[in-house]
Amino acid sequence: MESLLKWSIQNSTPGDGSKPPEPRKDLNPEIINAILGKSDAEQMKDDIAVAVDTNRSEDERVDALDHLEMLVEQIDNANNLEKLKIWAPLHALITSDSSTPPVVLQALWVIGTALQNNPAAQDSYLSLNPLPTLTSFLSRNTNVSPQVRSKVIYVLSGLLKHNATALSKLDDDDTDGWVKLKHGLQDPDISVRRKVAFLLSTLLTPTESKFAGSEHNLHTPNTQEQRTPEPVHPNSHAVHLTNPDRKATSPIAIKALEKYGIVSTVIEGLISPVPRGEDGDIEEADVNFEEKGVGLLRTYAVSCNGHLSQEHKETLKGWIQREQQKEGDSGENALAERWSLSIGELRELISKVE
Repeated sequence: MESLLKWSIQNSTPGDGSKPPEPRKDLNPEIINAILGKSDAEQMKDDIAVAVDTNRSEDERVDALDHLEMLVEQIDNANNLEKLKIWAPLHALITSDSSTPPVVLQALWVIGTALQNNPAAQDSYLSLNPLPTLTSFLSRNTNVSPQVRSKVIYVLSGLLKHNATALSKLDDDDTDGWVKLKHGLQDPDISVRRKVAFLLSTLLTPTESKFAGSEHNLHTPNTQEQRTPEPVHPNSHAVHLTNPDRKATSPIAIKALEKYGIVSTVIEGLISPVPRGEDGDIEEADVNFEEKGVGLLRTYAVSCNGHLSQEHKETLKGWIQREQQKEGDSGENALAERWSLSIGELRELISKVE
């Protein structure tokens, strides 16, 4: 510390107005970096360089991506991915033959974190046309690990949420994304099923700006009071300010659920759950998936006034009655609590299947 103070005094501008000393040229950059530290941008470039270097060990590559993921939690750093030309090599890591499963998993984690609540990052990443690659991980008969499939849903959530432009591309012929998300509702891994159900429910949720004051308004007075608004960053959210309809994913999601028979798949998943567990020997319903599946159906039927066929209504009505009977005397109250609904919300759902 004394040496640093001495150096500062020696190299300060004289107070007598004389010519300042010439900058010293014998300073070691490594010492300066050790004192001041590298900027986040420099660290991000170093991290991606290590991550794509096939001569590095798997642990080194994963550690570099882990550090990069920590940096892009800050929205300014996430936006710098484009300026630093990191998006393309980062995306390439998830399909490269040189990427081991842990490297793929960590690369997906970086991407998903950078996309969270960040329209600018969404647009930058979408320019790489990533949806065919991402949704391919959800195809049936895939040998991709459950952990990677689960992290793909994390990325899709970050990319599609409040992004009608991206969501519309799920219907492209080369993507077939809605079909693959439908497959995700029947995934052998229960965590993937839960995440897909929650994502679909999020995409269905009407935006207040478009539906406020109408039958599509999702939030009751109670839930509006409890809702915490998402942070708005002027530079990253400029597109939301100029194009509010960008956030309106609900109309696209409603049509897709009806077009691809996803409502039927959700109902089937609740009533006849796909066996789960490492050996596929657990047959009873998963409470977490059941809660998310019911929430998805309620959003569709009540908040979005989505169409339920007579067969859907009869099937759901019978199932709800049976589940209510299982709860005994506490019936309706216990069922509402189990599904994280108020009594009023449960009754609204029941009214849609009467």
